[in-house]
Amino acid sequence: MVSKEFFGETRNIEFKREIPGKHEKFLKDIIAFSNSTGGQVILGIEDETCIVYGIGEQSPFKLSDAISNMISDACTPQIEPDISIQTIEDKTVLVIDIAPGKFRPYYLANKDKETSSYIRINGTSRPADRRKLQELELEGQNISYDCLQDIGREYDEDKALKLCKTMKKIAVDACETEEEKIAIKDMTLAKLHDFGILCMIGRNPYPTHAFDLLTDNMNKAAKIQCALFKGKTRDVFIDRKEFDGPIYEQVDNAYNFVLRHINMGAQIDGEYRKDMYELPISAVRETIANAVLHRSYLDRSCVQVCIYDDRMEVSSPGMLYGGLDIETAKTGKSTCRNEAIAEAFHYMHIVEAWGTGIPRIINRCSEYGLPNPIFEEFGDGFKVTLFRKVSNAQEKVSNTQEKVSNTQEKVSNTFDDYIFLLKEADITDTFINNIRIVYEHYDPCIPFGQANVMEWLNCSKSKATNIMNVLKKTNLIQKVKGFGAGKYIFVELNN
Repeated sequence: MVSKEFFGETRNIEFKREIPGKHEKFLKDIIAFSNSTGGQVILGIEDETCIVYGIGEQSPFKLSDAISNMISDACTPQIEPDISIQTIEDKTVLVIDIAPGKFRPYYLANKDKETSSYIRINGTSRPADRRKLQELELEGQNISYDCLQDIGREYDEDKALKLCKTMKKIAVDACETEEEKIAIKDMTLAKLHDFGILCMIGRNPYPTHAFDLLTDNMNKAAKIQCALFKGKTRDVFIDRKEFDGPIYEQVDNAYNFVLRHINMGAQIDGEYRKDMYELPISAVRETIANAVLHRSYLDRSCVQVCIYDDRMEVSSPGMLYGGLDIETAKTGKSTCRNEAIAEAFHYMHIVEAWGTGIPRIINRCSEYGLPNPIFEEFGDGFKVTLFRKVSNAQEKVSNTQEKVSNTQEKVSNTFDDYIFLLKEADITDTFINNIRIVYEHYDPCIPFGQANVMEWLNCSKSKATNIMNVLKKTNLIQKVKGFGAGKYIFVELNN
């Protein structure tokens, strides 16, 4: 039921006082809704003033039939509207409901699709450009761009096998228990094909766009641009980095960039101090991973991660996919633009199940006591905004040493005391040097974990996991409770 309190044209609503004499002006909105997330055209309301005029003396039933026939005859593939008769201010209006189309692109039957395919952007109906038209065509055929053959690139079995090993290692490193590690199945060439990372042309395997993005990544737009700004606008750069290479590495690098530039506050819980980033780091990583996973790789723009004094913004090219709208996405429903990348990221534990990302980001921010994140489409892109916990960003904790229990008292050993055990376990000098850096950053009053190692070494998640595994293997650290999952302290050695 249409209510006047919600009047005002939006992305999904158009007002028409009457059917224009030139039907194309009316039909372009119908086509745009079919090619986007669906919408309503309400006939009998003036768009500029929102004055309700109604349809006058015309028979609503005859007019409905005429409009249905016009839309059906003029558009291809055929569009079947759902038209209802409603009364507002004692005047009769027609509400023309257009569902998101399944056989995109839709366009005018008497014109070519290059000139008469329309999409909905910021509340207006606009011609689809060549890139968007290509995406609509793939969508209509239920084809994922990243699963298409990377034309001109030859199959390299050694590189494919190396990718299999890398994916397996990342998946294992992400596990927290030995049981989880054992459960990880080997990545094989057959699975790369099943995922869509490889494709078969005849009897021969060929790399897809996903294979390229996960290996050499020759796509010049498939990058993440990160920037720290002074203040709340884009006026002054403090730091900026651009990350390319395999997209799973980009996620780690961008995530670490954010951790380096957001503050860490502290909370006192009983006898213990808990160090906490001002943003929930799981939501930060999820936001970046989702941007890389769901972006349009046909678009020549990059993913951008921008940090301001009061917020973090992650922007990605491409609007929500497959007729999905923001409110529906918040419920956990998902349509996947890049199916092969989604399979790969899920296997490597970079993301969980499809559709869970946005609800999880919302929940983490709520648990953190932060304002709700904002999800919005802008132009032909998508942006997520997380708000920083500025009030706690510079929090200082006094008398910490006195508040720490005896179980957390300062370790009296020096790092030299640990070297013997590391060398006895045949740990390489490179690993030992990295562990030394970790030890030098370590505060015995504050248990540490993988995220801390990533920050201290400025390294990837997989490298940090390897460091932690070595420390566990050599029994140099012990797990502690009450500080969150995966928190450890260095053990006190008996001299």
